Amino acid sequence: MNILAELKNRFRDALVDVAGDSDVQSLLEMIKPAQDARFGDYQANCAMPLGKRLGKAPRDVAADILANVNLDDLCSETDIAGPGFINLTISDDWLTNQINTAGEDERLGVESTTHAQTYILDYSSPNVAKPMHVGHIRSTVIGDSLARTLRFLGHQVVADNHLGDWGTQFGMIIYGYKHFVDPKAYQQHEVKELSRLYRLVNQLIDYWKSKQQIEPQQDDINRRQVELERLEQVQPTGDKKEDKKHSKALGRARDQLASARKTLDSLTAKVAAIDSDPQLSAYAEAHPEIGRSALLETAQLHEGDSTNRQLWEEFLPKCREDIQRVYARLNVQFDVEYGESFYQEMLPGVVSGLQEAGMASESEGAQCIFLDEFETPMIIQKSDGAFLYATTDLATIEYRMQTWQADEILYVVDHRQSEHFQKLFAVANAWNAPDVQMHHISFGTVLDESGRPYKTRSGDAIGLEGLLDEAVNKAYEVVSANDDSKPNGAELSDETRKHIADVVGHGAIKYADLSHNRTSDYVFSYDKMMALEGNTATYMQYSYARVQSIFRKGNVEIDQVRTSVQPIVLEHSAERALAMMIMRYSEALENVLEDYRPNQLTNYLFDLAKRFSSFFEQCPVLKAEQESVKQSRLKLCDLTGRVIAHGLQLLGIGVVDQM
Repeated sequence: MNILAELKNRFRDALVDVAGDSDVQSLLEMIKPAQDARFGDYQANCAMPLGKRLGKAPRDVAADILANVNLDDLCSETDIAGPGFINLTISDDWLTNQINTAGEDERLGVESTTHAQTYILDYSSPNVAKPMHVGHIRSTVIGDSLARTLRFLGHQVVADNHLGDWGTQFGMIIYGYKHFVDPKAYQQHEVKELSRLYRLVNQLIDYWKSKQQIEPQQDDINRRQVELERLEQVQPTGDKKEDKKHSKALGRARDQLASARKTLDSLTAKVAAIDSDPQLSAYAEAHPEIGRSALLETAQLHEGDSTNRQLWEEFLPKCREDIQRVYARLNVQFDVEYGESFYQEMLPGVVSGLQEAGMASESEGAQCIFLDEFETPMIIQKSDGAFLYATTDLATIEYRMQTWQADEILYVVDHRQSEHFQKLFAVANAWNAPDVQMHHISFGTVLDESGRPYKTRSGDAIGLEGLLDEAVNKAYEVVSANDDSKPNGAELSDETRKHIADVVGHGAIKYADLSHNRTSDYVFSYDKMMALEGNTATYMQYSYARVQSIFRKGNVEIDQVRTSVQPIVLEHSAERALAMMIMRYSEALENVLEDYRPNQLTNYLFDLAKRFSSFFEQCPVLKAEQESVKQSRLKLCDLTGRVIAHGLQLLGIGVVDQM
């Protein structure tokens, strides 16, 4: 039972009677859990804006609302506080009945939706030509958690890993393989060598680009230096407005000059890194057209060149196996994994279809879609005939609509792609998907403790497998230290410690990401994510293990507790507070879907764990004063553990019985 939803349903008709049909939904959104338990369990704040609209005192409006809503069986107390706040206290009898019903329910009292929809979730989507890195963690775990939550609530979900298996990165790898491959290294570890080749070709391309940009960049610096000197010679006029304008221009000129010099330093460093290395320098001198040549390899692959196609077919399975190993560790699965190559034959039809619809037109040899709300067009075919990501994305939407008739498509992609998706959605809704809702589930960047994007010392993105290995190692240290410090000595075998470390380490990485508002950047810290206190997976898993330890210490069989006729009785305030928090589980899941934010679930689990801790401190379980109280509290503990475990499972995180 979703208490908040039930309250809103009951208030709906009352609000219509008082306010009419206009904007009742916004008034219902003002019914929320109370921030302070002294004022009840829920609070309705709709009387204040409604009073202003009706020209009546808010307290009078609140009284009218309460006179029209039937809460007799649901609330033991309702009162009007302050200027017109409606405070609602849930009846103890009603809460007791609901918590016992939830305890007997496999779904923990969470009802399936009555308005099931078909969702397509597009997430993770790495370029398969290189190992997954830290940047992939956010899309992968956010998408997986949303897919799990939507499915649990009764929606049809198609999880699609839209793999980058056809782009320019393969042309770079093919070029690298033809010219720089180390046969022995390739034989020993194909993907590792392919990754090295990709980085090498990319570095050499960057070298020649940087070298060509140095002279123009120096010219730009000289121009900006002259402009700055000119501005510095301008004397104050005494006119505050003009002097302020000049001061801003001077500051802007200094900032632009500093930025230009920083860019030159970066270009010079890239060139020096190659020139100072004899092997790299020799490669660079031998391949001055490497950028154009790599693009040519890509074009030949797309045109069906037999050699390049054969290499691509050799590389691709090995790359996908490497990525799948990471997904297996993360316990992430997809329903389909159609890469960009799957849609290639459809791309000419996309262009012709948009032309026939009058949406695409030629501009400087390219096929473009001009949108009123954007300064730049969406290019769907370049002047040389090549297609772009936008073309593939439009073909993908068309296929998805024909295959699954989606109601909503969610793209879990970082915030830097915002403009691309705004254009994509506008074009798709106007062309081939007029009714589907599309959302860009954007997210921020993983930062190091200095506030910079989390990378290696060489500037490369941290490999995801290495990140997971380190997390498991850190977890092993924490688990071992915790076990060794137990009053009666260590309890866990090394094998058990390793199993716990595996669950805790992987869970810590996921939870650290999911517990942040997805649109925010966050600082990656092993120490914080492994902490046994605070909003961490480790604390949640410890809370679950704490529940299990109660049953072990009391030699209590959980199945016997669950089948016991003794109901849960809420006589202590801490028992009631814990039960109320358990009953808000369904509200937390609805909050997750309101704006697709898994941190709503982590926040709930943290609050639940804190309520359980308070209950544990105030309410003896195994040493309860009566057997009936003991059985009641054991049932409440078990239900708490089940909710924690289930909530973590929706986040893709496991639990262990001991820590």
